[in-house]
Amino acid sequence: MPERGRPRSFDRTAALRRAMEVFWAKGYEGASLSDLTTAMGINSPSLYAAFSSKEALFLEATDLYTRVEGADIWTTLEQAPTARLAIEGFLTRTAKAYSQTDRPQGCLIALGALHQDSSQGPICHDLRRRRAENHMALKRRLERAVAEGELPADFDIQTAATFFSTVQHGMSIQARDGATHAALMATVAGAMAAWATMAGDPA
Repeated sequence: MPERGRPRSFDRTAALRRAMEVFWAKGYEGASLSDLTTAMGINSPSLYAAFSSKEALFLEATDLYTRVEGADIWTTLEQAPTARLAIEGFLTRTAKAYSQTDRPQGCLIALGALHQDSSQGPICHDLRRRRAENHMALKRRLERAVAEGELPADFDIQTAATFFSTVQHGMSIQARDGATHAALMATVAGAMAAWATMAGDPA
C-alpha cells in the first residue's frame, strides 16, 4: 500500500550523514537543533517527522558512524595475521582516520557525550556500550593469539586490551585538539614499544 501523507522532500540518508558530521564535530549537547536543521537542509518539523527526536537522530547517526567510519580500523584488527600486526594496524588506521582534514577529527564514539544527566542518559549508555564492544573486540583478538600460541598463556589480556583502548581514546582527544597525523603516529610508536614489553616481542 502506498505511504500516505506528503512525501519527504529531502534525501533522508544524506541528511543523516550531515547530522552525523554535526554530532561528530560538536557532540550531542553541543549540537543545537538549529545546527542540525541547517546542516541537514530541513526544518524542525521535518526533522521530528523523519527521526522522532534529537536523541533518536543521534543514536541513528552513531549507527551510521560505526558502519562507515570505523570499519577499516576493526577489519584490520581481525584480519592481520599476527597479534602484533593487528595492534599496530589498529592504531595506525586509528591515526589516519582521526587526523583526516576533510571531516571532524577524533572519534564520535569517544567524544560524542561523556557526562550523563537526566536528558542524555540513553545517549551516554549507548556510547558506553559501543566503547565496551570495541574493548571486547581487542580482547577477542588477543585471546585468539593466546589460543594459537602466539602469546604466552599468562599474557594479561584484560590489561593489554584496556591499555590499547585507552591509547585509542587518547588519540581521539589529541586529534580533536589539533594533533597531526605525524604526532598521532608518534603515539603509535610509543604504544608499540609498550607492546614489545607486554608480549616479549622485540619486533
